[in-house]
Amino acid sequence: MARAFGGKIIDTRTFWDRPSNGRDARTMSIKKNLTISILIPCHNEEKMIASCVRSCLGQTRPADQILVIDDGSTDNSVKILHDFGDKILLVKIDKNTGNKSYVQQLGLKYVTGDIFVATDADTMLDSHFLEKIVPDFADPKVVAASGYVRSTKHNWLTAVREINYLIDQEVNKTAQSNINFLFVIPGCASAFKTEVFRKHIHFDHDTLTEDLDFTYKINERNYRIVFNKKAFVYTQDPADLYSYINQMRRWYGGGWQNLLKHLAIVERPSSALELSLLYFEGVLFSALMFLIPLVNILYFFYFILLYALVILPFAIWGAISRKRIDLLLFEPLYPFINYLNAYIFLEQFVSVAIMRKKNFVWFTPIRR
Repeated sequence: MARAFGGKIIDTRTFWDRPSNGRDARTMSIKKNLTISILIPCHNEEKMIASCVRSCLGQTRPADQILVIDDGSTDNSVKILHDFGDKILLVKIDKNTGNKSYVQQLGLKYVTGDIFVATDADTMLDSHFLEKIVPDFADPKVVAASGYVRSTKHNWLTAVREINYLIDQEVNKTAQSNINFLFVIPGCASAFKTEVFRKHIHFDHDTLTEDLDFTYKINERNYRIVFNKKAFVYTQDPADLYSYINQMRRWYGGGWQNLLKHLAIVERPSSALELSLLYFEGVLFSALMFLIPLVNILYFFYFILLYALVILPFAIWGAISRKRIDLLLFEPLYPFINYLNAYIFLEQFVSVAIMRKKNFVWFTPIRR
């Protein structure tokens, strides 16, 4: 059972099939005053949920609805959320579902905005996020927009992750946007036309990465996705190797799951090119990384040095533009973390793509 703040009770066994209100989503883009909802799933997020909600309330372009779906939290999350009173709509699920996409699909039924923003409870929106991302939907062809993710500063591991975000978004995502095939809309920094999403996309529950899944579905329907570099969010990445490894296993495992699920998308030339670089050449490059030290240990050291030199300009750029000297200090560790990434990538390739193991178990990292 899910209980909406204020006493309304919804039977989730029949809730999923409720009809939409029948509005044509494509007409919404020409409305002068789009209404905006923010959807936040939550489970045991007492350390971060208040900061997340405050960042949503502090927008220069105020949200018309802030909706938090609590997935059976057993900590103080619900108590903290109650303190916000009628500034938010809180929906409580009595028993933990253990699946973020189920929670989001339930929350989608309560969304009232023409546009809804999906974010995570460990994420803070920049105060200008809505102001920057709403204009993207003035184009009637645009049905989704991706924001720009930054990692909050903590230690060497979050610094390396921030370098990775910088390269991925400034280089890879920019290139993908130019060929009209954005690979993934991050689940913590995404915005959608509500009725298009309700009618044609949905939050599915058969992969570990729901954000990659809905991005594939949007691309399959040839809808347009905008990448907005000025709409920032700040997310809390894992700060220890145990949590990091588990998160990367979920991301890479979900990546292979979604590739197999949406394999027909490779019929498009632009997506075939991008996916071949990401997956098939990714397997080859990852394998070569481990073959190099076996062939010649000197070549291995040359490879590490060359890798670090290639990444160095990005670390310098990030240190200056983000005023984060830690990016430069910990840049030499980037190649070694990528070795770890390569191992996990190959591990999940074997597990998911070859052995076809089905894993839908989520791992929640330790919050700070």
